Amino acid sequence: MTASIQFAIRWGAYPLVFGGCAAAMIWLLHAGIAQGLGSVGVVAIGLACVALMERVQPFHRDWWHDRGDTLTDILHSLVNLSVIQITASLVAPALADAVPASLRLFPRDAPLWLQLLIVALVFDFGLYVMHRASHHVAWLWRFHAAHHSAKRLYWLNGERRHPLHAAIMAGPGLLVLLASGVAPAVLATWLSILTVHLAFQHANIDYRLGGLRSLIGAAELHRWHHKREFEDAQVNFGEFLLIWDRLFGTFHAGRERVGVDAVGLLDRQFPLTYWQQLRYPFRSL
Repeated sequence: MTASIQFAIRWGAYPLVFGGCAAAMIWLLHAGIAQGLGSVGVVAIGLACVALMERVQPFHRDWWHDRGDTLTDILHSLVNLSVIQITASLVAPALADAVPASLRLFPRDAPLWLQLLIVALVFDFGLYVMHRASHHVAWLWRFHAAHHSAKRLYWLNGERRHPLHAAIMAGPGLLVLLASGVAPAVLATWLSILTVHLAFQHANIDYRLGGLRSLIGAAELHRWHHKREFEDAQVNFGEFLLIWDRLFGTFHAGRERVGVDAVGLLDRQFPLTYWQQLRYPFRSL
């Protein structure tokens, strides 16, 4: 592989692929077709690009190899991505439109970029609060542990979540936005953008964000959150933005590389299969 390709992936992967997908989905929003096959296609292209770049320029070559987790991650992704699509296309429109116009606090008449920014901030703050709580409240951790059980980090880990915990994580932000009367298309657009970001956040790609590494929760700093030592995992909770971590004292910007065997759980006996992981929170009560 040439030095120019390495450079292009290292510095261009996130701005070009994620930025391009985000721009395409914002265009669909402006065109009035944010909810449908168009956004699904853009997300699929974004995920495929992330998966391809992992093969070209991995952060750890050993993370290419299956550790008894690939099928589990595929099932997690299929279930959670389906739930996101159903929420965006069916549930959100029904609930948002149920709020009487006189009670809507969300500024639907504001420019679309401002509406999208409000959705991003509200939803992301809710995710931060619930993510951090999930590391400190025992019963929430039992649901969240599946996400941290991954012994390697790669693009499918972004959706390696117990579906009930995914709902718990997203619940506060969604409730606030839906109760305020958010425009369903704006919410759907942000959920699609976030899906591509989460693949990058866990990607096994040697890429950088430069000056944005302290603001956006990409893989460079998120890998620290997945370190096996529990005390090291109490950092960088932000799903998209790291401003919450900076505000509330959970930000960590380690410069050294996270080791190939440094991620996962201290509990080496955590179940590997999808169905066992679904049952785990209830069996350990």
